[in-house]
Amino acid sequence: RHVFDSIGVVGKTPRGLVAWKFPAEESTTRVESVDWFVGRTGALTPVATVTPTFVAGTTVTHATLHNADEIARLGLKIGDTVILTKAGDIIPKITKVLTELRDGKEADITLPINCPVCGAAVERREDEVALCCTNQECFAKERERILYASRAFGIDGLGEKIIERLISEGLLKTAPDMFRLTVDDMKDLDGFGDVSAKKLVDEIAQRRAIDLDKFILALGIRHVGGETAFDLAAAFGDVDAFAKATHDSLVAIPNVGDVVAGEVVAFLATEHAQKLLADYVAAGVDVRPAKKVDKKLAGKTFVLTGTLAGMERDVAKEKIRLLGGNVSGSVSKNTGYVVAGDSPGSKLADAIKLGVPVLSEDEFMRILGL
Repeated sequence: RHVFDSIGVVGKTPRGLVAWKFPAEESTTRVESVDWFVGRTGALTPVATVTPTFVAGTTVTHATLHNADEIARLGLKIGDTVILTKAGDIIPKITKVLTELRDGKEADITLPINCPVCGAAVERREDEVALCCTNQECFAKERERILYASRAFGIDGLGEKIIERLISEGLLKTAPDMFRLTVDDMKDLDGFGDVSAKKLVDEIAQRRAIDLDKFILALGIRHVGGETAFDLAAAFGDVDAFAKATHDSLVAIPNVGDVVAGEVVAFLATEHAQKLLADYVAAGVDVRPAKKVDKKLAGKTFVLTGTLAGMERDVAKEKIRLLGGNVSGSVSKNTGYVVAGDSPGSKLADAIKLGVPVLSEDEFMRILGL
């Protein structure tokens, strides 16, 4: 008991406790059909429709199959009885096909040769598993690009259905068009009126100014997520310098390799990217220069778990990065600190197991100088 008490607590959690996870709940169901959905990069993702089944607290009717290779790995056919679970207790996933229950009526899953949305040819890119639509102006691609950009800008009122409607009405063609929408454009559309249209237009206007890293993220460049976008913004400083990025200048940035550099250079060289950047300027979008990065936490990697009472997680991540630190989603022996807020998850147990220092919220705030 003395040892247990002496090692202290993190938040409300004693350091001497170890968290154990129960095995993921499983359910048996039947695959009724497989449909293919087009993402912002043009990649086609197969999604299975299954007989409704209750698993881990909700009724599941769809499960992602990721790509054609996953279908082949499972040996899945339409009509198969399968075992379904939730990855991380959230995302429905088929883990096994019960081939012994087949009755001969099952049908092979046919890989598409044309885009299910625009009808353009489908191809498999070199060294990749995904099938992709070859039409750069595919409706589904643009819908997903605009949705992705609206999330990067933080425009909550522009959801998938509203974006799809505005594209159909000819009011949205590319993401910069979000900033040209007016109340008169939308007030007569079904589901809108003067009040709701003004609310959305006002929200969009409030998001017209954006930090460089969020803007780079909004461009939707393949392999460039939030962490990489921040690194790129810190390295180039402003949008004009980023637009002139070369392969050599990119690979000189820590955490940016040949693949990411190649994607950025290829994207910036396209007519689509050049028009996109020009249209954002014409629409009055203000891209704020990157904030200066301190080196106080250089070389330190932080993992956040649980809820911080005094700060949203995205704000905490930004503050770590602005002090030169890195943020990771998983704990390893190379992790510098795990920050444990209220109701921490399994990352706290991982930290204790690996001997990684664990910080309470108060200790974390002191390291940030707050």
